[in-house]
Amino acid sequence: MAVLRGWGLTLGRRAGRFVPRVQKDSGDPDVARVRKAAASADWDTLRDVLEARSESEDRTELVRAAGDTAGVEKWIDRVVDAEPEAALPRLVAGFRYVSWGWEARTGARASHVSRDQFKVFHTRLRTAEQHLYEAAEREPSWTSPWLGLQMTGRGLQVGQATARRRFEAAVRRDPFHLGAHQQQLQQVCDKWSGSHGEMHAFARESAFGAPGGTLLGQLVAMAHIEQWLSLDSGPDTSYMRQPAVTASLREAADHSFRHPDFVRSGAWLQVLNTFAMAFALAGDHGGARECFDATEGRVTESPWHYLNGSDPAAAYRELRSAARR
Repeated sequence: MAVLRGWGLTLGRRAGRFVPRVQKDSGDPDVARVRKAAASADWDTLRDVLEARSESEDRTELVRAAGDTAGVEKWIDRVVDAEPEAALPRLVAGFRYVSWGWEARTGARASHVSRDQFKVFHTRLRTAEQHLYEAAEREPSWTSPWLGLQMTGRGLQVGQATARRRFEAAVRRDPFHLGAHQQQLQQVCDKWSGSHGEMHAFARESAFGAPGGTLLGQLVAMAHIEQWLSLDSGPDTSYMRQPAVTASLREAADHSFRHPDFVRSGAWLQVLNTFAMAFALAGDHGGARECFDATEGRVTESPWHYLNGSDPAAAYRELRSAARR
């Protein structure tokens, strides 16, 4: 086994080669602590871990990990009632109801979701909104409640104007918050009543409006992947293989992970995985190999789940092999 220096990650090797492995988080050991505490209803430990982090991208990951943990809905409301002036229990409750709501809806197309599923989905999202607004009122400087409200807003179809205000509220507090920008990118996608043009414009404005070396370059790659996903087989490949697409990916890479100020922290691994997939689909094997080498077999579920929802690592392996031919 090999350990990547500075990240405490153990990577499997087989015959001298990395074995791609899906990584559920950034490598932050506190994510596992959060999940364990949340699963066992250990609010004291969960609160201590969350309070030890400043309100930033790093704590966002921890709060989302708590929200994604099954069973939190069975006990978090008691904590909210016991600590009526505290924002943190409401924040965790809000993110749990967001995740629990999407679990009820499932990832199926709307035409395949029943009326009862939608009813449960919307009820849980409205409960999430109540908790998140109360958290935001108690801690006006926090970004995380507004990130959660971006997520509920899309599910409740609050409309583009309201969604934009929620995004702007998030970035007033943290201008280069990747999660907030990712949510807004989804909001302006064609599949959510936006358009390809609006999506690409938002991605470029966000990426190049930020200083060099931020994570926001990922938005450019993700926008191309989103348009690729919207096309039928054949036209999708033609789209990604356009010289203009390759040029925009290279430009975004230069301003992001290739920039000397880029730091491997937070969601950097997801950024490299996204560029790896985009470069591979574009036929830029050199760019793809660069990103695959940097990830060293660590696979993030997004964006590979778009290619293989049950086995993202298999999609990673396939495109990595193609890039090495």
